Parts: sequence; C-alpha cells; structure tokens
Amino acid sequence: MAQKSNPTELRVALTGGLTGGHTFPLIAVSRSLASRSAVPVSVLYIGSGGKIERDVMKAEGIPTRTVLSGKMRRYFSFQNALDPFKVPIGFLQAVWHLLVFMPDVVFAKGGSVSVPVCMAAWALRIPFVIHDSDAVAGRANLLLAKFATRIAIAYPAAMSFFPPEKTAITGNPVRSELLSGDASRANAYFGFSAERPVVLVLGGSLGARSLNLAVARMLPDIIRETQVLHQTGEKNYRDAVSVAGEYGIKAGREGYVVTPFLNGQELSDALARADVVISRAGASSVTELAACRKPSILVPLPTAANDEQRMNAYEVARLGGAIVLEEANLGEHILSRKVDLLLRDPMLRSDMSEKIRAFYNPAAADMIADGIIGLS
Repeated sequence: MAQKSNPTELRVALTGGLTGGHTFPLIAVSRSLASRSAVPVSVLYIGSGGKIERDVMKAEGIPTRTVLSGKMRRYFSFQNALDPFKVPIGFLQAVWHLLVFMPDVVFAKGGSVSVPVCMAAWALRIPFVIHDSDAVAGRANLLLAKFATRIAIAYPAAMSFFPPEKTAITGNPVRSELLSGDASRANAYFGFSAERPVVLVLGGSLGARSLNLAVARMLPDIIRETQVLHQTGEKNYRDAVSVAGEYGIKAGREGYVVTPFLNGQELSDALARADVVISRAGASSVTELAACRKPSILVPLPTAANDEQRMNAYEVARLGGAIVLEEANLGEHILSRKVDLLLRDPMLRSDMSEKIRAFYNPAAADMIADGIIGLS
C-alpha cells in the first residue's frame, strides 16, 4: 500500500493524453493546483509517449514517464491481437512509476493510457480522480468509474453514465492564455489585413484529412472576400497545400495562411482575430470556442469513439451556439455557403457568440484542482 508523501508537499500524477484535447486540460489543472495549493506541488505525467503530449509537458516543465496501453479500436487492425498483452505490461510499468513518485492523488483525463495508470493507483490505494470531457462517456472512463474516488464531467448529459454520489459537473478546463489573445498581433504575425474578415480552420491537433480537403476545395469561393488561417495538423499539411494549389490558391499568398500547428500564443491570437471558426467537435475544442465566444461551424469526426463528437456538436447546436455540418455533407459548395451565411449576418454571429458561452465554465480547472487537493 502506498503511503502519503511529505505533508509539506502535494504530489500529483497526471495521465491521459495523446491528443491536445486531453493534454491541454491537464496543463490547466496543473497550473491551478500550483496556484491554489497551500503547499508546493510536484507533478509527474504518465502517458503513452505521443509527440503532442511530450512537447506540451516539456514546455511546461513537467517530467514524463511512459507506459504501454491498448487502444480500443472499432475497426479491424492486426494491433487488436497485440493490445491485450500491452495492458498488463502497462499496469506493471505504472505500478513502478507510481511507487517511485509516490503521489498523493492521480488525475486522469480518460483515454486508453488512463486505464493501466488508474488501475495501478487503485491497487496501491492511491485515490484517483477522472474527468470526462464529452456529452457521452468515454469507454476508459466507464471502465474506471467504479474504482474512481471522484468523477468530474463537462456536460450534464454525461451524468447518467456515472454514480451520482461521486460525480460533479465542472465543465472543461481551458488554458488561461487562450483568453488573452490580441487581434492586432494576429494581423501582424499572419500578415492579415484588418479590413477583411478571417475564417479560422482548426483541423485538430492530429489533423482531419477530409475536413482539411473540404476547406481547400472551398477556397476559390471565399478567398476574394475573406482571409483564411488553416491549421491542418502535422499529417495533413502537405495534402492541404497541394489541393489548394490545384484550385489555384498558393499557401502564404492571397490571404490563405496554412500551418501544421498553432502553439498557445498563436492560437489565442488567431481566436481573437477570427470572425468565424470551422472546427471538429472535440470537447476541448468546443470549450475553447465557447470561452472565446466564437461563432462556429462544427464538423464532428464520424469515427470518434462512442460518437462523442456528434453528441458534443448537437448539444451546442441545440442551444443555437453553432452550426453543425456532417462530414458526409461536405460538398464543394455547402461549406462555403455556411461560411458566407455567417459572414454576411453579424446579428446571427452575435447571437451564436452569446449562446455558445454556456459551454464554458471559467472555474472548471479550479473546481477540479480543489477536488484533488481535498483528497491529499
């Protein structure tokens, strides 16, 4: 059984990750812990070794460890035969990392890597808190809910998936720097004119090929009257540039700026400058759009686990906070028509900006941090 660490220090292990949607909320909670704890806080991140999580944790100065984890795929893959062997190995690795670090509490954001880490925490009698970002509970969190000490959720619709006596609605944590963007700085950095509107496209931290290509195809319809900032993700950058070129649009010219990734400062400035945002409907993306009050077109990822992105998108649309377009309906002109509709109707944009705000709780990170501190 794990014993409490030095009472003059709070030790917290974080897990979850792979995508920015899991990793960045961990950072928000970590920062809140540091500001709200009465004693110094020591943090360790245990993840799966993905590039985004490694880079983000390194930039934050948080040491990392990795464990093996199986992925619950809904499609055929030879990896499915190997994954059952990864989980017990990952469990043993997690036990070792936790014994060495001796945290007071583990905080998990879901995803497959959370399973071996949280089960190791349970075996060592270390309390753990899980957080589910979506309107429908993730499979990892459903598995861990029985063993979790506390559960935080973002959407009221997710309450039905978890034991109510240990579940609280907190919302999704958002990095504070996203709220301090500067539109004029974005104009200078990206080379935008202050006189023309900007459409920001967020393909996701890992990219979204079909969405990226649909955006490239719509460029001839809108580029004469707008400017487009297109985050593609690392995997799809070259494809997006190539397809835009086929339609006569050169990246870096004519108001089309394309980039694989936007760091925290770049994203905050881009959101401050954007008049309309086209985005996937991952929970963290929706929360960031809500925090910045951005009128948005949400294109849910059809292959998302448990159809969570579609559920997120329609929860927002139900309140009038966004327009939803299914990926199957991304025809050549449908997307550009929706963009044009929003750009030509400032009253509609203003109304959407107010209604999407309901999906942001500025106290989310602090509520979760206080729950973690209360278990130490």
